[in-house]
Amino acid sequence: MPYIKPLPRSNYYAVIFCSTKEEQRDGYAEMDELTMNLAKEQEGYLGYESVNNGNTGIFISYWENKEAIEKWRINTTHKMAKDQASKWYKRYLSQICMVESSHEFTK
Repeated sequence: MPYIKPLPRSNYYAVIFCSTKEEQRDGYAEMDELTMNLAKEQEGYLGYESVNNGNTGIFISYWENKEAIEKWRINTTHKMAKDQASKWYKRYLSQICMVESSHEFTK
C-alpha cells in the first residue's frame, strides 16, 4: 500500500524507478524494508506509489525538492542498497522529474 502524505499541487519532485528483478534476490526483502523505513524519516520525503507485476515494477517516490533527493542519494544505507543493484536487478532506470502540476481523484 502506498505511503503518501498530502502532495502539493505543484513544484515538487518525483523519482521514477522502473525495474526488472532477478529471480534470486538474497537479502533484497530485508534491505527493501530497511530503506523504505529510512526514506519515510527523511526530511523532504512526501511518499511513494508503486506497481508490481511479478519481476517488473515501477516505484515512484515524491520529494519536496532536489536537496532532499540528494541527501537520500548519499545516505549510507541507501548507498549500500544501490551497491547491490547488479545482483538484484536485470535492468533498472531511475529518473528525476519536476512535477509542475498534479491533480488527484479518489472515490
